Amino acid sequence: MDTQCKKEPARIPKPKRPPLKKRRERFSSVELGLIKKEALKEARRCLSSKECKACELCSLLCPDLCITRDEKTGKVLIDLDYCKGCGICASVCPKGAIQMVLEEGR
Repeated sequence: MDTQCKKEPARIPKPKRPPLKKRRERFSSVELGLIKKEALKEARRCLSSKECKACELCSLLCPDLCITRDEKTGKVLIDLDYCKGCGICASVCPKGAIQMVLEEGR
């Protein structure tokens, strides 16, 4: 029995649209969606803001549990005294709001 995965390119089906005759009768709009290049451009535009949206993904994956949320303000807080600097939080942040910076004097 062969247990290897076969990698095949993803096939994206073309969007179906009503026949031209029906579109002319009803004047219905046709939304074709985005091609891959357009979708990537749109995703970059939407995710380009470096502002934290408090999704808490960083706190869920922090192995030291040093990332919490302030109950009064709702802002995410990082306790740098307990942080070991693994960088998981920075790598999983969808907004890129967390950046790893070397401490001075080290």
